[in-house]
Amino acid sequence: MASVTARSWALCTATLLNFAFVFISGADFIRFVSFRAIYHNITGETTLCQDSVPWSVALRDRSVLGALVVDVGLLALFTAQHSLLAWSPVKRALQSVLGALNRTAYCFTTALALQILMRYWQPVTGAPCLWSVRHAPWSVWFPLLCFTLHFLCWAIICSILMVFDYPELLGIEQVYYDCLGLGDPLCHKSPRAQRLLSHLRHPVCLELAVVLWLLPALSLDRLLLAGTLSAYLALAHSLDKQDLSYLCAKLNGKMQRSDGPHRGSADAAAAVRDDGNHKKR
Repeated sequence: MASVTARSWALCTATLLNFAFVFISGADFIRFVSFRAIYHNITGETTLCQDSVPWSVALRDRSVLGALVVDVGLLALFTAQHSLLAWSPVKRALQSVLGALNRTAYCFTTALALQILMRYWQPVTGAPCLWSVRHAPWSVWFPLLCFTLHFLCWAIICSILMVFDYPELLGIEQVYYDCLGLGDPLCHKSPRAQRLLSHLRHPVCLELAVVLWLLPALSLDRLLLAGTLSAYLALAHSLDKQDLSYLCAKLNGKMQRSDGPHRGSADAAAAVRDDGNHKKR
């Protein structure tokens, strides 16, 4: 009994430490990918690019090419970690070794890869910007508009993550279920919910695309970052009509319950029944 209690405490401690590290990494990522890029332009001036340098000269500059090589390597490290650990054979092998901490380890290594990417990212300052808003009054108002839209997008992303079973995404729910002897929480979800999660583990795409691309100035290294992450997001999920129907039914059910005791549609009722076992747990 004491060994079981010690194991439970160890699992909970590891999960809480991982949650703190992921939270810090998420805040750093918001600063790195969003507000730092806008801060350079908030006064209407930018030091991110050298518009006086022709592209033919910039693309032969060793400093520019060296920075791009480093950035490509960092993006390759992140995508390799994110894809390799999600590969079914690797996932099963890690599950057999780590058990309930499998998802926790995945989130920890993702946050670690992001920290490495942000720490060693090389800005390309010796090449022209692909676009840059410099003329008044847009040189002041457009960065403020970008800041507002970025703030709204991050607020929507955080809200979606909370609704999308955030404890399960971070591995907290797996440890909680294991300590209670309930097994894998995914097994208690409905088949339609399991199918949705197998097709989409990243519930935010449009908002992150806005954050990546909507900037007052787009430098060459930012083009590389935005293009790589956008392509990875586009290839990382495979939603179909059944998944969209399930999502719409769940959303309608939540809205009808919040509005009052109205009679829901058949799809919404089916979605609620599908998730009944998980809610009971």
